[in-house]
Amino acid sequence: MKKFFHSISELVKENPIFTFFVVVNFLDAVLVRLTTTGTCGVRAFFFELGTVLLFGSFGLRMKNKEQKIYYVFMTIVFLWCVVPNAIYYNFYNSFVSVSFIATSVFVADVKDAVVDIAIRPGDLLYLLVIPAIIFVVKKFKDKEENKQGFKSSLVLSLVIIGIGSALPPYYSFSRLFKFWNRVSVVNNFGVYIYQFDDIFQSLTPTINNFFGYDKALSDTKKYYEENTNTKVINEYTGIFEGKNVIAIHAESLMSFLLDMEFNGKKVAPNISKMASEGIYFNNFYAEVGVGTSSDTEFTYATGLMPSNNGTVFVNYYNNKFMTMQSLLHDKGYYVFSMHGNDGDFWNRRLMHASMGYDNFYAKDSFEIDEVYGLGLSDKSFFRQVVPKIGEIKEEMGEPFYGTLITLTNHTPWREAAEYSDFDLTQYVEVDGETVQSTYLADSIIGKYIMSVNYMDEAIGEFINDMDAAGLLENTVVIIYGDHDARAGYNQTNYLYNYDPVTGRVRTEEDPEYVEFNEYDYEIMKRVPFIIWSKDSVKNVVIDKPMGMIDVMPTLGNMLNINNKYSLGRDIMSVSKEDAIVVLNDASFITDKIYYSARNGEAYTISTGIIPDDYISTRREYVDKIIEISNNIIFYDLLKYLD
Repeated sequence: MKKFFHSISELVKENPIFTFFVVVNFLDAVLVRLTTTGTCGVRAFFFELGTVLLFGSFGLRMKNKEQKIYYVFMTIVFLWCVVPNAIYYNFYNSFVSVSFIATSVFVADVKDAVVDIAIRPGDLLYLLVIPAIIFVVKKFKDKEENKQGFKSSLVLSLVIIGIGSALPPYYSFSRLFKFWNRVSVVNNFGVYIYQFDDIFQSLTPTINNFFGYDKALSDTKKYYEENTNTKVINEYTGIFEGKNVIAIHAESLMSFLLDMEFNGKKVAPNISKMASEGIYFNNFYAEVGVGTSSDTEFTYATGLMPSNNGTVFVNYYNNKFMTMQSLLHDKGYYVFSMHGNDGDFWNRRLMHASMGYDNFYAKDSFEIDEVYGLGLSDKSFFRQVVPKIGEIKEEMGEPFYGTLITLTNHTPWREAAEYSDFDLTQYVEVDGETVQSTYLADSIIGKYIMSVNYMDEAIGEFINDMDAAGLLENTVVIIYGDHDARAGYNQTNYLYNYDPVTGRVRTEEDPEYVEFNEYDYEIMKRVPFIIWSKDSVKNVVIDKPMGMIDVMPTLGNMLNINNKYSLGRDIMSVSKEDAIVVLNDASFITDKIYYSARNGEAYTISTGIIPDDYISTRREYVDKIIEISNNIIFYDLLKYLD
């Protein structure tokens, strides 16, 4: 042992390039974890150090010139693991996948949001490692073909990785293989193991087409045999059968805004009024992955979870799915979608056809006469939509189903003050005098609030125009938020703890501090789901926890259609105690707790006794739902299940 440690000491002394390579890349890995998830788990330290040592050891078998090139190249590779993940986490609260490359073309359309929200100045400091390693390799010369150093480094790396493998929690290995919770993988194995695992997982669907199909088909058949998705009969069955349906896909709309007021004026008075008049699901969550809006469209339509590798709209658009649109089409509905953006964004043009839409009216179907944010303004979009729906009714008859996808409220809301005059001024007492504070108007969250007010006005005008055109008769209007605002914890905390008098954010030491932690932030990500009709819906509030996968069976029952492959449940036939929201990273929400799969922790939502097996049984349920959904998506199983 003494001889071994002596050899390590000599290795460090005789190989300054190797030593520098190991130190800086190890510190980068630690730093990215600390600045993203905020964790400094010992286990991840071992894996990160062991991984860098392992790759560093191979350079010791090379000649000096090749060795220098190798260390510079590998530093760039490790930076590729670090920098994109640091930036991506700021926006998505997760880590990037190589499968994201297939959808990265869409980032150019939202580059302002990436700059405003995702990229922090500190993230670019990682890039200084490149000139630093170049300087070191030019200044120093390592011992050529250090065979003994190679052996010592290799053994040490394997020992360190072995120690990391022996540390708890042991269940984390299943997450390494299932890969549903990317944050948990980084927290337990480090960013480098995560990225290498991600590459393998991204290739898995192709590999599994040859090796994993039979098991996936067998497991999925068994699941549906044991969980027959038969039609549920309740008081809501068929209440909207034969009625026209207009579904408003409301970009980034969150539920808390429906109750928010400034200076006596509601942020979203029109949507709030519709919620108070219709069926309002106030404990509702989107269940999106990297596909964000497109994931919501998919989950809403199918009752399946989003893909864990890439997005269904881009990577699996040729697959067979049973959708709400196709089922309504089979019942004689004319089914259409409208969006003021490019039809190829999120591959909607192809995917909408695959989902069963008869027609997709994209950007080229509208006059682009008013542009805010990403494209055609919501008010202009809705003004142009009304006569188009009138033409559809006249030419195609009734019933019809239409999805209207809004656009203006997409991040980054830089231009909010140009299209919204909503007053965020607050009046505060300073030294006995009333002064104006406009701090929110200059913040990201403030601009978001203004933008939501604009979208609310656009929806209000649309409802009035539809009514004036006689298009609300025999028609049900649905509004759902496609996902949360993704403004970030710090910006959201302004709503609770920004002090307009001092101009700083209150801390726990301040007497007026409002408790708002990371778990509160996750729970706050509710989005509204509203079913409204001018004359056929009486107000009812459903406060059961509900996810987007539950829309297909819930709304489907109201329309008298049944998707036997939906993994959600008709929330009207589920007790509040049994209701559960399955999140894409295997976390879940019930009426009692928010369970974080990334941390293995439960955050209490309501008081009461929680049985010993409460979490474990629900974790098994969540894992199974995600597993079956992924099986269906990856292997295109619906072709073989009928």
